[in-house]
Amino acid sequence: MKIKAAVCREKDAPLTMEEIELDDPRPDEVLVKVKYCGICHTDICMQDQSIPVPLPAVLGHEGCGIIEQVGADVRGFKPGDPVLMCFDACGECIACRSGSPSFCDLSMPLSFGGHRMDGSTTMRKGKEIIHGSIFGQSSFATYSLATARNLIKLDSEEGMEYFGPLGCGLQTGAGAVINAMRLGMGQTIVIFGVGSVGLSAVMAAKLVGASIIVAVDLNDEKLKMAKELGATHAFNPKSVPDIIKAIRETTGGFGLQFSLDTTGLPQVVRQGVEVLAVQGKCAILGASPMDVEVHLPQMHMMVTGKHLFGTVEGNSVPQDFIPKLIDQYRKGNFPIDKLAHFYSFDDINQALEDSGKGKIIKGIVKM
Repeated sequence: MKIKAAVCREKDAPLTMEEIELDDPRPDEVLVKVKYCGICHTDICMQDQSIPVPLPAVLGHEGCGIIEQVGADVRGFKPGDPVLMCFDACGECIACRSGSPSFCDLSMPLSFGGHRMDGSTTMRKGKEIIHGSIFGQSSFATYSLATARNLIKLDSEEGMEYFGPLGCGLQTGAGAVINAMRLGMGQTIVIFGVGSVGLSAVMAAKLVGASIIVAVDLNDEKLKMAKELGATHAFNPKSVPDIIKAIRETTGGFGLQFSLDTTGLPQVVRQGVEVLAVQGKCAILGASPMDVEVHLPQMHMMVTGKHLFGTVEGNSVPQDFIPKLIDQYRKGNFPIDKLAHFYSFDDINQALEDSGKGKIIKGIVKM
């Protein structure tokens, strides 16, 4: 079928709006009419090829819409169902079978390979291959092919305009706090970088009852939003002579129990470790080039018992976790609507630019 899609053709160049062809769904696939799609920092990294994907490609991986058609082997979904699309996973590897699909053995090719699991592609323009299946969806388009593995059925369309980003960015921040760290009531946390991922972590920390929630960012407007959403302290390193000392002093100098880095910058990751209390844990989730390394003093790590670990997509099982976040949103405890800034599909390049420059928190494109 013919669809309208925003095609990434060149490194770090604007997307081009084109009419292309999308395969009919195979027996295990679902055709979704996309209504909304969030703009994620990972889309920008694919656009500028700091995370390489084959080009030309249709990006987008925070899609939300209505099912139009289901393959013969699909169970549990039907035409007319409102759904949210998240990342795909193979469902067969050890990680998937043990309840950790975000660490799927095939997560890299399924997310960034631009093809189905069997290597076939889903999109074309005449004889030209257009790489789709980004995160199992490629939802910068009017229609998307997904599988039951990466769909979450919504109980209604109420609030759908805000839910697409739960498929990646917001799930990532909230899940890092709730699933990966298992932050508990009365515990302490500092979050480096409070864009949409960091702010979702702030909201999650408040949700679980953290006693100290420190937000760190270079953008004062984002720090203001962090305070509104639950941060107890907010620091701009440009305005603080000794950021490490300032953060540690929020606990009387002992350091915090948890830290989260959303920036992907090695010097910030090191700060995330330095602000920790003894046996504290620092989680990293910021995207960075594959050759970036973090250097830490070995003896310090040993004698303090500190932990540095990675988290992907909030260590979540999306079909279980995302409905819980939606429930908290509807109860007023996870106000993701405060992060949203909407754009028309034709203005997607403006949405990407504004997101990349930090002018907005979470861009959402309306198809």
